[in-house]
Amino acid sequence: MEDLIDRITENVWMVEVFVILIMTAIARFIAKILLDRLVVRSNVTQNVIDDSLVEAARRPVVFSIWILGISFAAEAVGGAAQAEIFSHVSKLRDAGIISMLVWFSTRFTRLVEEKMNSSDIGEPSIDKTTLSMMGKLVRAAILITGFLLVMQAFGISVTGVLAMGGVGGLAIGFAARDLLANIFGTIMIFIDKPFKVGDWVRSPDREIEGTVEEINWRATIIRTFDKRPLYVPNSLFANMAVETPSRQTNRRIYETIGLRYDDIETLEPILVEVRDMLSNHESIDQNLMIMVNFLNFGSSSLDFFLYCFTKTTDWATYHQVKEDVLFKIASIIKGHGAEIAFPTQTLDVKTLSRFE
Repeated sequence: MEDLIDRITENVWMVEVFVILIMTAIARFIAKILLDRLVVRSNVTQNVIDDSLVEAARRPVVFSIWILGISFAAEAVGGAAQAEIFSHVSKLRDAGIISMLVWFSTRFTRLVEEKMNSSDIGEPSIDKTTLSMMGKLVRAAILITGFLLVMQAFGISVTGVLAMGGVGGLAIGFAARDLLANIFGTIMIFIDKPFKVGDWVRSPDREIEGTVEEINWRATIIRTFDKRPLYVPNSLFANMAVETPSRQTNRRIYETIGLRYDDIETLEPILVEVRDMLSNHESIDQNLMIMVNFLNFGSSSLDFFLYCFTKTTDWATYHQVKEDVLFKIASIIKGHGAEIAFPTQTLDVKTLSRFE
């Protein structure tokens, strides 16, 4: 009997490990049930925060339970084995829990960003570009903080790491100056906001035109109108002019039309009627300048111009409005018995007799 008690006493660590692992499995099972119920409840609400919180916590919570259980079991084994390697279990446990918190935090911010970008109930005052920049800055701060906490958990001085980083940062900064220039260019884009995701942009001094798809730390992805992806380093935007046509308040119609010289008597009433037509057109902005004037005596036509602005900024709708205006002008010209001129030349041919 005493021998049996001695054996049990000597191998009590095995019982401890067994109990710890069983309790860990039970805790993991209970956590899964609770998280599944929270997922069901969060899906009922229209709040992106609770949906993202529950979804981001599911896997990190499960892994954290296993990290705690296995580390406690390892400490039980270490108490019996008296091996030096088991003295680092607590440090590894702390590092693992910190890593799970970092994983959860980065998942949470990414899910919130994705859901707010894709949801109709997202904050209308926050555009996708600002939201993306905020998410990247928060995740970068979380990763840096997590790295420093893990270093501290292993007994490495954070102050020493920061001091080494200051010295090494000079060398890295010199070697990666182009990368840093792109990062600073990204920051300036988010501060000045010359464009955002979804904007139509073009550069008059470079062959760049298309729709902004994504703004990354290094480059901006622009989808050209022939559907090619164009990767523009963000540092270039500090040294080039950028137009954002999608931010126009109106679109301009500026056209020159020529009449035949034979129709000079009908020119003035045509101009009056065209001017009245534009002044009463429902798609022309009446608060902006409307001009219809005789321009010059052309080489083969009497030229007049029209200058006005549409209410719409949509590219396709603008061309529909412009088409309607031009057709109405053609009808006005035809109604006055005039015709639109085309390039002509008059030749004065004299017949000469070969006998003269």
